[in-house]
Amino acid sequence: MKNTLLILISLICTSVFSHTIHYDKVVLRHWAITKEHKFVDGTFYMLKDGNVYIEDASENIVHFPIHYLSKEDQTFALKKADSVKNLNTISQSKTHENQSLFDFKFWVVLFSLLVFSYFIYSVADKQKVSYLFPILLVGIIAALYGFTKKALTTTDPVFVNSAFVPFASNVSTSWDNTYFYVNSKGIPNHTMMVGISNNGWQQQVPIPQCYIGTNAWSIPLNPVIAASPVPVSASHFLKGAIAIAANGVAIFNYHTNTGVDSFLDGQLDTYGGHCGRGDDYHYHTAPMHLYSLGQTTTNLPCAFALDGFAVYGSLEPDGTAMAALDTNHGHYGANGVYHYHGTATAPYMIGNMVGQVTEDTNLQIVPQAQSHPVRNENWTPLGGALITSCTLNNTNNGYNLTYTLNGLAGYATNFSWVGTVYTFNYVTPTGTTTQNYIGFAQCTVPNLGIPEIALSDTNIVIYPNPATDVLNIQVKNGIPTSDIQSIAIYGTKGELISKTSNYKPTIDVKNLSKGNYFVKIQFLNYLVTKKVLVK
Repeated sequence: MKNTLLILISLICTSVFSHTIHYDKVVLRHWAITKEHKFVDGTFYMLKDGNVYIEDASENIVHFPIHYLSKEDQTFALKKADSVKNLNTISQSKTHENQSLFDFKFWVVLFSLLVFSYFIYSVADKQKVSYLFPILLVGIIAALYGFTKKALTTTDPVFVNSAFVPFASNVSTSWDNTYFYVNSKGIPNHTMMVGISNNGWQQQVPIPQCYIGTNAWSIPLNPVIAASPVPVSASHFLKGAIAIAANGVAIFNYHTNTGVDSFLDGQLDTYGGHCGRGDDYHYHTAPMHLYSLGQTTTNLPCAFALDGFAVYGSLEPDGTAMAALDTNHGHYGANGVYHYHGTATAPYMIGNMVGQVTEDTNLQIVPQAQSHPVRNENWTPLGGALITSCTLNNTNNGYNLTYTLNGLAGYATNFSWVGTVYTFNYVTPTGTTTQNYIGFAQCTVPNLGIPEIALSDTNIVIYPNPATDVLNIQVKNGIPTSDIQSIAIYGTKGELISKTSNYKPTIDVKNLSKGNYFVKIQFLNYLVTKKVLVK
């Protein structure tokens, strides 16, 4: 009788309370979870594998099987999912149209070239045809090459992983056949927040997040060139990240939700970052400082866009000067693969998303890692404020952020955490106010690799070095060779020379030119690099 009454009340409430409400200018829906006899206020995030994902006012993601929802909310979720699907399949249909056009033009040109070649063959001096034929063949190949479609089907995860290896102490990685996953806490190894001025979010602070496990950042390993690249503008991608830096820090659209340039508006620190409303630190410009700080090398990407393509700095991967950029703020490299470049002026990194991405109704790319806010206050920029320092506290469980207000010192936001309790001390020249908040327990970035001792120089032996004919690869101390996913040889400019799947005890190098090479042995989630000389 009690369960029947609860179900009856739920059904009645469904018709009364299934509506949208407004919370801090964000439209929330009052979802009726009839199977659990409760309600959730939030916005539709996505429908996946029969589950409806809802983002609440605190930007937390919850999900329920769709049949748990009321009939009205099930219909609403299905319509929302269809609208997202339609939004993101427009470019796919255009791709098919362009492909059909490409096929038609290809055959027309091929037929014309064949007719022209036959005509030349018919009228030419037969004794000179043998000389003319190679010229015609080269001409046909060159003409048809212009129709080759520059698209990437699969990215080597070893290459992606190489960008994150310099930051292995703060970032861990893994991958499957679809995505490359980046685990991090979103905190860089450089000073944060200093320099944020009048229009910035000075009252937000950098709380380490848990971008790990199922909430890790996802980079597509099978990127597809979009027929109509979506612009990174004041109308698209206004929420969430569009890329992930090699140090595990998210990179957002440089536009704010009001359409202004966050860098020119003084909202960013000296490294192009700040904290959002969720107290999550992120960049809004390309992290080229990773090169200038010596934290990575110029032949490696400083970031990867969430469409699957790499981001470099002011140099090409081979060390040459940056080539001319297209309207997307990048170009195809010598290997035929597209990549972006960071610059000091707008759009700073990505003008348009070259790869196909899914943008949901909240104007963010999905899948998307989520931050977890601790505070619920609606902070706004503090006019006349300038952040002067942000330092880790003496117990390594919080930060002390100081700022001036209209030139007057004595202002600070000092915070720390113990378990799930976060303590904030708001300091002014006239006193200190303390406020406690209940949040999430801090996490640790998982070490997804094999034990460190197994990766030392004494456990991976490559000989002879220098080599002339073959390289022998020996794995010692009981490390199973089945853990090795690939063995690749790279040139000094980062070009791939050869690659074998799984473990091979010997590699033929007698056809290689004399010089230095790098042998990269990829374990499940860790890369071992050895330098060898071929004589």
